[in-house]
Amino acid sequence: MPPDSRHSNFKKLQKKFYERYVLNVAPDLLGKIFVRRIGNIILSGRIVETEAYDGKIDAAAHSYNGKTIRNAVMFEGTGLLYVYFTYGMHYCANVVSGGRDQGQAVLIRGIEPIDGITHLSNNRFGNIMLSNKQHLNLTNGPAKICKAFNITKEQNGIDLTGNSIYILDADLPPNSVIIKTTRIGIKKSVDLPWRFYIKDNPFVSKKSG
Repeated sequence: MPPDSRHSNFKKLQKKFYERYVLNVAPDLLGKIFVRRIGNIILSGRIVETEAYDGKIDAAAHSYNGKTIRNAVMFEGTGLLYVYFTYGMHYCANVVSGGRDQGQAVLIRGIEPIDGITHLSNNRFGNIMLSNKQHLNLTNGPAKICKAFNITKEQNGIDLTGNSIYILDADLPPNSVIIKTTRIGIKKSVDLPWRFYIKDNPFVSKKSG
């Protein structure tokens, strides 16, 4: 069930949504509402930026060279949260798509915060009083999202159809335009136009490919 009256008209995305090919799932996640429940605390935000990764043809995907301990969740089934540790200090969250043994995932790159902003701020900056600059810098990047939503390796493998972390089926804001570009911060398969974001949204991590 949705967490509160603010989201009462939205239904949780089910396995059927995630079972599709990653290049269909990635743009379709834009506008959807990402929810994290910690006890009675509700943290949520609208997904505004994503990147697709397919290990069968994409050298930038963690799954490109097959299943490992690190990327095992990408092969274990659809609709799971794949969380990885990078640069020795950051976590990033991905939505596993396709199906078992497919090695596909969508990186969540940008979220526009909705619920629990003081908690998101405290997790991210260690304070609850946000300046305008801090507000815009709260969740405009994959590592920032995990910090703000308190997502670590403990959440790796969580079923997104459960009740602790899930995504609600909301529409894009009116007059939204989806931009398609190459991905950011990778050195392989750099020419694939597999990044998607909502034009002019201030919580997109970077405005061009």
